[in-house]
Order: sequence, then structure tokens, then C-alpha cells
Amino acid sequence: MLLGLVALAIGAFGIGLTEFVIMGLLPEVAAEFGVSEAAAGWLISGYALAVVVGALGLTAATTRLPRKPVLMSLIVLFIIGNALTAVAEDYGVAMIGRILAALCHGAFFGIGAVVAASLVAPEKKAGAIAIMFTGLTVANVLGVPFGTFLGQQLGWRSTFWAIAAIGVVALIGIAALVPARHSPEEQISLRIELQAFRSGQVWLSLLVTVLAYGGMFGAFTYIAYTLTEVSGFPTTAVPWLLVLFGAGLVVGNWLGGRLADRSIDATLIGFIGALVVILALFGLLAGSRIATITALFLMGGFGFGTVPGLQSRIMIYAGQAPTLASGANIGAFNVGNAIGAWAGGMGIAAGLGYTSPIWIGAIITLTALVVMIIAAATARDTRTDTDATLHATAAGGLNGTNTLETTTASRAR
Repeated sequence: MLLGLVALAIGAFGIGLTEFVIMGLLPEVAAEFGVSEAAAGWLISGYALAVVVGALGLTAATTRLPRKPVLMSLIVLFIIGNALTAVAEDYGVAMIGRILAALCHGAFFGIGAVVAASLVAPEKKAGAIAIMFTGLTVANVLGVPFGTFLGQQLGWRSTFWAIAAIGVVALIGIAALVPARHSPEEQISLRIELQAFRSGQVWLSLLVTVLAYGGMFGAFTYIAYTLTEVSGFPTTAVPWLLVLFGAGLVVGNWLGGRLADRSIDATLIGFIGALVVILALFGLLAGSRIATITALFLMGGFGFGTVPGLQSRIMIYAGQAPTLASGANIGAFNVGNAIGAWAGGMGIAAGLGYTSPIWIGAIITLTALVVMIIAAATARDTRTDTDATLHATAAGGLNGTNTLETTTASRAR
């Protein structure tokens, strides 16, 4: 079972690398294609929006197919997209390559999270998802800094060729290590999967994901400019500073997964609240190198520490139809990514400076905190209603069928 989780983490590593590495190479890409910082940022926003399309469209289209072949096919699409980006002669072709690679992203993580959760005991699901997402965090600790360094030394195209090669390794790992399961009880249908979206908590969870992730990436998308133009670091220091951010992701992902297995909502409120504070302090103190170094680590830790809890929360409230809801949540992460990148770029384009994306991110994250508090409160009300229903049922002697129907309706609210 552990080897299967490792294989999923390998795939997550490659996909995470292609999503995030361009942030460290944005100045070089913008210079080669002769576009502005904001236009170059659309290679990030465009990727994120394509993730949403793939998360919903490809996940829905493959609901009845065996999950292992689907995961392998998605990695093939990922390889093709990155190879196209590497050979792109202009901005338009590069965007097409990014979109192709992005289409596999949401479906891979959505389906992969369900597979990861199925490989362990129920009380360890958040931890299993965290192991899979460790590939994403390792991509930031090791892959993004190395990819940025490689791109600065040999040209940014070399980075995307390296990512395509990693995709090949991921494909082999999934083929060899992920169990090929598709028993009758795993058969699902699109109609059943769509029922998950009847739950108000599913929608609240999606909104929290959009806003929490959007806030962090509103600040992080243009971090190379913040580090060099505000904090005063040389360009050559950027890859190594990104190691700090990536280290924060690893610690946050591990700690967030452990704590979410105890209390999802409390963990999310605590981490999102801490992220608001960190972003506000970063905006104030970005001119200090020491403060910037500290903020990078903590921003990654508290920002990414929400991922296991958010993914687990939506799967719980989706009930017996977690696959499409899981994919939708991956799409929501990337809607947030796109919104954050767009909002941060608007702040820069408006002449508000290279700290404006950080302040914009703090505001977006504060909104996420408010929504999360509302979601947790309404979830407690639902549980209270359910407990009251069960108590009344026991006292009044209602039959088991009515009890099940009433309890199920109460949980779905």
C-alpha cells in the first residue's frame, strides 16, 4: 500500500514541478517572448484555469473507467504538454503547451486522492492524502529551486525538458506500483457523483479552497520580483530562497495532515488565520531580508498545511460520491491560483508596487477565514440537529428506515 502512495507522490512531484517552477523563471520567460510581467503571469493563470477544465471535464468523462489506466493516460498528456512548452517558438505555443499539461493536473490529483484514501484505514485518510501531496511539496523544496537554477544557467526551455523526463519516470512508477483495482463496488456513475453537490458544506469547502489558495498564490506568483526589487536579493539567490518556501510546504503538509486527522475544521481555521497574519507582516516587512526569509517559510507552511484538510473535508461531505467532488476541489485550488495571480498582476499593473500582491493575498485569505468559520459553525449546527434527531428517534421508537433517511438528510444540509 505504501508503495502505491509513493507512486502517486512521484506523479504529484512532476505535476507540481510544472505548475510552480515557472514562477521562478517568469522574468526570463517574459524577456524572451517580449511580454510584460502581467502577460507572463497568464502562463500561470492560464494553466490554473485549464486545471479547472480538466478537473471537472476529464474527471467526469472517466468516472466509469479503471482508475490506474486513467492516471497513466493523464501522465502521458502531461509529458506531451511540457515537451510542447519546451519547443515553443512564441508565447501562444507556450500557452498551448501549458494548457495541455494543465488538463491532466486536476483529474490526476482528484482521482489520485480518492485512490490514496482507499489504500488506508478510514482514520488515516488525511494522512494518506498528505503522503501523495508530499510529491507536490518535494517539487517545491528540490524541484523548483533546481529547475529555476537550471533555467537560469541553460535557458528556461531546459527546465521543461527535464520536467518531461520526470513525467516518463512518473509514468513507469505508476504502472509498476499503483494497484490495479476496479471491483464492482468501485463502479461509479456521473449521476451519482453529481449528487455530492447537493451538500452546502461541499460548496462552502470549495469556496474556502478558492480563497485560501488564492490568497497564498496572490502573494507567491510574483515573488521573484518581490525578492529582487523589494527585499534586495540578487537574482541568483532566488532559487535558494524558494527552497525555504518549499521546506515550509513540506512541514505544513505533514503537520496539516496529522492535525486534520484529529480535527479538520479546527486545523483549517488555525492555519488560515495564521496565514493572514504572516501575509500582513510580510507586506509590512518585505524590505527586511531576515523578515522575508522567515515569511517565505511560514507562508509555505501555513498555506500548504490547509491542503490535506481541505481535500479530506470535501470528500467527507461528498459522502459516497467523492471522485468528482475531489476533482472539483483540485479545480478550486487552481481557480484560486488564477484569481490570485490575476489580482496580484493587477496590483503591479496599477503601479502599487511589488508588495501589492502580498497585501492583496492577505485580503483574499482573510475572506477565506471568514467563510471557513461560517462553514465550521454550520457544520456544528448540522451535527447538533443530527444528534437531536437520533435522540428523538430512540425515545419515540421510530423504525430504522425512517431513522436512516432523517439522519442522511440532516448530514447533507
